[in-house]
Formats: sequence, structure tokens, C-alpha cells
Amino acid sequence: MALHIRGERAAKLARKLAERKEVSMTEAVIAALEAALARGERPLPERLAEIAADARRLGDPRRQRVSGKRDTDALWGGS
Repeated sequence: MALHIRGERAAKLARKLAERKEVSMTEAVIAALEAALARGERPLPERLAEIAADARRLGDPRRQRVSGKRDTDALWGGS
């Protein structure tokens, strides 16, 4: 079944998303609709709490490994 977008603004947004994701307009619209539906299934405060918990976990200094000379050299393009 073909996808027909009649609204000029909707078509422009779908085209922009498709180009950004390097997919067809149909695939871009499907992905956007699925994401919107998934977001709508959980309340915003719940999603934000999960994001905050992830940020705390990732920012925990005990989780980080000690970097050495090899790591520093790699960052600066050394061998």
C-alpha cells in the first residue's frame, strides 16, 4: 500500500527525517509513529526518572576505569 502525504508541511518533515535517517519516507514515518506511540505509553515523569537514574549510574566515579599513558596518547593521536 502506498503512502500519500497530502499536507505540504507533513511531506517536508517526512522527507527531512527520511534524508537524515537515510531511509524511505514510508520507513521514516513508520519509525516516527512507533516512537511517538512508545513515548505515549509511559508518563513523562517516569521516563525522566529513568533517564536521571541512568545519568547517575553512568556518572558514578566508581564505575570509571583509570586511564593511563596509552589512553592519553590515543586521544592525542599518538601511538
